[in-house]
Amino acid sequence: MVIDAHQHFWNYDPVRDSWIDESMQVIRKDFLPKDLEPILKANGVDGCIAVQADQSEQETKFLLQCAEKNPFIKGVVGWLDLRANNVEERIDYFSKNKLFKGVRHIVQAESDPDFMLKPNFLNGIKALEQTGLVYDILIHQNQLEQAIALVNKCPKQQFILDHIAKPQISEGLNPIWEKNMRLLAAYNNVACKISGMVTETQDFKFQKNEFTAFLDVVVDAFGVDRLLYGSDWPVCLLASQYNEVLQIIDNYFKNFSEEDKFKIMGGNATKLYKLNNNKERN
Repeated sequence: MVIDAHQHFWNYDPVRDSWIDESMQVIRKDFLPKDLEPILKANGVDGCIAVQADQSEQETKFLLQCAEKNPFIKGVVGWLDLRANNVEERIDYFSKNKLFKGVRHIVQAESDPDFMLKPNFLNGIKALEQTGLVYDILIHQNQLEQAIALVNKCPKQQFILDHIAKPQISEGLNPIWEKNMRLLAAYNNVACKISGMVTETQDFKFQKNEFTAFLDVVVDAFGVDRLLYGSDWPVCLLASQYNEVLQIIDNYFKNFSEEDKFKIMGGNATKLYKLNNNKERN
């Protein structure tokens, strides 16, 4: 089964979605399951993981409703306040829904460099640890050291790094990014999504061979058992169509074994997000 492990849905709201600035006109509109389903089918993708784009429980409920009505959405990585005093209660509330697979916080937007290491946030990760839910790490490359420290403090929590930590692709391989990615990958409880690369480019323009050096690093560091394909649709549309994003990945892995490709293109997502635990749906 081919799984797109990272995409988003939203009903566009100019106030809530103010991160979609003037340079992003192409995604200043609604993107819903009815828009993605034919794209997945056309590209031979069997299902997807819907990931939060807004930090509210309302967003989490919206994504779960989408998943409940659309069987191709295999799971949801939502948001809840991991710093809240009642974090255990909120985790318990959402985890009753078998489609709730993990939590994400938009750490890349936090001004405090030590946000992930604050006691209240760590307390939330520790609470998550007890449930088997995943925590998706969304950071910029200059936050990798803090991510390494977080993972070091939470050895029992399953982490998945989004967008290979957003290196600046157009600037070429950054040795500090590479060093920190290898340090992070040394922790076996961390996986990595091969996603979000096309939009980490100058003016959203690129040559396909620009991604090769970055993919070489993540494959060597994480190995095929801890890598997941993700499109980052519809954000990817800023720079590329869905089929082009998929083609970059397909071309890179074309000479890998069928078993390895199966893992990266869906097997690892199925395992890490426990997609086989879903209740039967009509």
